[in-house]
Amino acid sequence: VQLQASGGGLVQAGGSPRLSCAASGRRFSSYGVGWFRQAPGKEREFVAAISANGRSTYYADSGKGRFTISRDNAKNTVYLQMNSLKPEDTAVYYCATTTRSVFEQSPSRYDYWGQGTLVTVSS
Repeated sequence: VQLQASGGGLVQAGGSPRLSCAASGRRFSSYGVGWFRQAPGKEREFVAAISANGRSTYYADSGKGRFTISRDNAKNTVYLQMNSLKPEDTAVYYCATTTRSVFEQSPSRYDYWGQGTLVTVSS
């Protein structure tokens, strides 16, 4: 599976960008997908995840109530709608696939990774 994240850029605080993670490969609908982010000088952290069939989602506390993860398996794409962005949301956002539970938050539990898309939130 190859993943391509997009949708990042410079956003004002309070903005609402939508990130996309487009996948190639015939078994994409068999994988759970997670979004992670990594700010400069910090470790990569879990943001949200969605199960293979889209029925289960899980969010880190930092995104609860502001971020929504969804997927369209017909388009081999997972989305991360981000609302009410804050400067502390500035990071490179990555998508990744997993064959494990969507409750897994460790990056080591994810197998295939996209290249990341930078989101910069200005105050």
